[in-house]
Formats: sequence, C-alpha cells, structure tokens
Amino acid sequence: MTAVLGLGLAALGRPAYLTIDHRAAIGSNRSVEALQRHSDQICDAAWEGGIRWFDAARSYGRAEQFLGQWLRRRAVEPEEVTVSSKWGYTYTADWKIDAEIQEVKDHSATALARQWPETNAWLGPWLRYYQVHSATLESGVLDDVAVHRELARLGVPVGLSLSGPRQSETLRKALRIEVDGTPLFSAVQATWNLFETSVAPALAEVHAAGWTVIVKEAMANGRLAVPGEMTATLGEHPEVTALAVALAQPWADVVLSGAATVAHLRSNLVALDVATQVEPDGLATLALDPHVYWTERAAMPWT
Repeated sequence: MTAVLGLGLAALGRPAYLTIDHRAAIGSNRSVEALQRHSDQICDAAWEGGIRWFDAARSYGRAEQFLGQWLRRRAVEPEEVTVSSKWGYTYTADWKIDAEIQEVKDHSATALARQWPETNAWLGPWLRYYQVHSATLESGVLDDVAVHRELARLGVPVGLSLSGPRQSETLRKALRIEVDGTPLFSAVQATWNLFETSVAPALAEVHAAGWTVIVKEAMANGRLAVPGEMTATLGEHPEVTALAVALAQPWADVVLSGAATVAHLRSNLVALDVATQVEPDGLATLALDPHVYWTERAAMPWT
C-alpha cells in the first residue's frame, strides 16, 4: 500500500521560496491578493484530484491564512480533511522577495505562546497535527521541558519536522521524550528524497512505533524535476518518478507535493498510479552524502 499525497503550502504563502523556477511558477504579480488567488487555484486542483491533507506553517508567509480562508469558502467540514501546521520559525521578510533574512528560528516557550494562538485562529477546527518546525539537536527544543509541557497541553497531536544532516539523531531523541509518562510526539515530517535518504531507517523505526510519517521535499526543492538533467535517470517525467518512489516507501504515510502551479499539481497526482510500479529501494545510486546535500540546499537562492 502506497502513501497518500498531500499538499504543502511552503511555495504558495509567500512571494519567495528556495525552489527551482519558483519565480516563473508564481508569476510576476506577487501581491498578497494575487498569491491568495493563486493558492486558491492550487488548493482547488488538489481537492478535485482527491488530496485531503494540507500542510502549512507560521513561517510560510500567509499560508495559514490562505488555507483557512479557502477551507471556510469551500465550507470544508473538519472531518473531511487533515491539516498539519508548524511553529518555531517567524516570517520576517515583510513580503520582500530580496529580503536578506526570510525567516528566523525561535523554539522558545515564548515563541510557542505567541504562535499557537495565531495558528489556532486560522486553522483551529481543521488542525490535526501541530509540529515543531525544523527541530534540530542544536536548537535545544528537545531538551526544553517547559516547551514539552506546553505542547502536551494544546489538545492536538504533536509532531516535529526535521532538517539538516542529523535528522536521524534528532528523530531518535524525540522518540524517547515523554511528558508525565506519555510520549510527546506522534508524527514526524522529514526530508527524504532520492538525493537524501539517510533518515529512512529512523523513519521506519518511528513508523513501527505508531507514528505518522510525513515526507517533505520529495523532489529536493525541484532539483529532481529538472528536465534534461534528470531525464536520463528518471525518465521523461522525472518529477513523477521521484515522487512515486517516495510514495512507495513502506514507512511513509503521507508525501507532500510542493506544487506551485496547477500543471505541477496534476503531474504530481500521476505519481500515485506510478508508485505501485516502482521499486522502493531503486535508484539508490543517486543518494548523496547528507552533509553534501544540505550544504547544496543551503546555497539555493530564494526567488
């Protein structure tokens, strides 16, 4: 059984993002109103294609607002959809594409106290998972008992998203965290793709423990979808193959599409059919050393 496909709004809620061809996908008019309309179009196409999982974050510009308004306009009932969101980064670019700093990480209890009401205001009735955004060993959030207790009080399942070359170590540490004898986390959103496969064994472990596993960046911010460069290895539609292999992973529950156009979204939907035909451990030769992968990712420009 393959994973389900979800829609991540990282590229839709703000005028700049670090993915290949984002500028061309979003268009020249990147006003708040234009991006709201664009986001609505992608969400409409996702819904019509059968997608029922939507993922946002406080730092995705106005993604939570766009998604919440779309859900209300479509009169989507809470039981019809699964929404996940994240706290821990603050969007700081003020809608400027060339802002030197686009977002700032803060995993403190103060940041959680500020961001949770904001998320709840836009997404409360639909929210099913609330995640620490890009938890790392260095950020200290996995050692902050005050934050753990506040997360446990929210009344919604708690997860964490991962980034960086130490995803596995971070995840295994999170697996051991409890609040009053109860495991704190029950979901993880990890970067896994044909270039960055290192976290797979740890994902299999938490999946076996009953966690929900969400895959993000399955196309490596567009790098696995570049026509010509990847065609020889992944076929005529490399984005479909890359996404299909992610969907076929036995530990994956949800794989997020980061589609920024309706055409991209419809192409991603094709991967659901292809996933039953690919080998989950195929194309392993594409994998990079994690430190190389994350260094290259960090060098990508926001456009």
